[in-house]
Amino acid sequence: MLFKTVALFLFVFAVASTRGQDVLVSSLGKNAPKSTEKNVESAWLDLRQIPAANSKPQTSPDWVEAISLVATEKAPGVAEKTIFRIRLNRPSSEFQVLFFRLFFDDNPEQQPRLIAWDESGTIVMQSGPLGAGVSLSTSESIMVPMLGVSTIDVEVPGDGKTIRGAYLDWMASAEVLHPISAEHRDLIPEPFAAMAPLHAAGQDSERFGTVTASLAEETIRIGASTSQGASFQFGLESQPLMALLTFEVAGSDAASPPEVFLNGESIGTVSITLPDLADPAYRGVTTSFARGMRFNYTGWLRAQKLVPASNLKVGANDVLIIAGAGTPVSAIRATQIQLKYLWDKTDYQLQTDQLQPDR
Repeated sequence: MLFKTVALFLFVFAVASTRGQDVLVSSLGKNAPKSTEKNVESAWLDLRQIPAANSKPQTSPDWVEAISLVATEKAPGVAEKTIFRIRLNRPSSEFQVLFFRLFFDDNPEQQPRLIAWDESGTIVMQSGPLGAGVSLSTSESIMVPMLGVSTIDVEVPGDGKTIRGAYLDWMASAEVLHPISAEHRDLIPEPFAAMAPLHAAGQDSERFGTVTASLAEETIRIGASTSQGASFQFGLESQPLMALLTFEVAGSDAASPPEVFLNGESIGTVSITLPDLADPAYRGVTTSFARGMRFNYTGWLRAQKLVPASNLKVGANDVLIIAGAGTPVSAIRATQIQLKYLWDKTDYQLQTDQLQPDR
């Protein structure tokens, strides 16, 4: 696969003290061989505005033609915004959909959006504001239809320093079989993902003796103390055999997952399904007085906790979720609980053998 070097330049759009980094391909090499279907590579675009003295050239596949930073001029009464303009060239006519994952700081007043243009300057697609405005580093993914599209803009309020990078990959289609009786699931997982995104149940449901109930669909910020936790309450008419608490968490320390309290007692930390370590969403954190490096995941991960039946009670039950130790703040969403009961077709074994005491 051919890779080209992307040079980094600084263009002055306002005064000298408000320079922005411009990532620009000055020459693509006219004699360079074109990509073929068998060797098309994904692209990682580092969009951080690093001072020129500390920046290094980055490489990208030949289907990424140019990347430029466009800062709009400040005007009275008009909010400042920055545009990262990415020019693309489809490596093959068969590639019609582009997977675009944007990495950014999810600040409430600086949520980015994507705009896809064709050569005539007509908007082909535009997203709404990305993120949930929870003031955490995160990532969001969009499938961009690429028929006729030559340019994708990442538009963000402010100076653009909240944008960190983008991962691009071409999507292929295939016929997929799925059970029609099962609940909706995303059938196309993201690159590096271990599981598809979790969708909270719209209403309570029962299947094979298992009740699924949504506790909260919205995104909730949590901290590492009980006063900063997310609290939920659910009622039980009868004691279940077992229960499973499931949610998605963002901004979590990969080695220190959230902790769960049930009816005032800690029942331990959740289990997190981690994606491939090559995922760019792992962000290193280090301090001057600590050895090694910790990693926060700047995206959403599936978290689960098996709840002992002995900790549940008939009536009201209170659940509290707090961030893991050493994690100042994170967020959870799509929180739900499953309760398993006996049903007429439950498969179980009755064990009569007992261990003999030592003599």
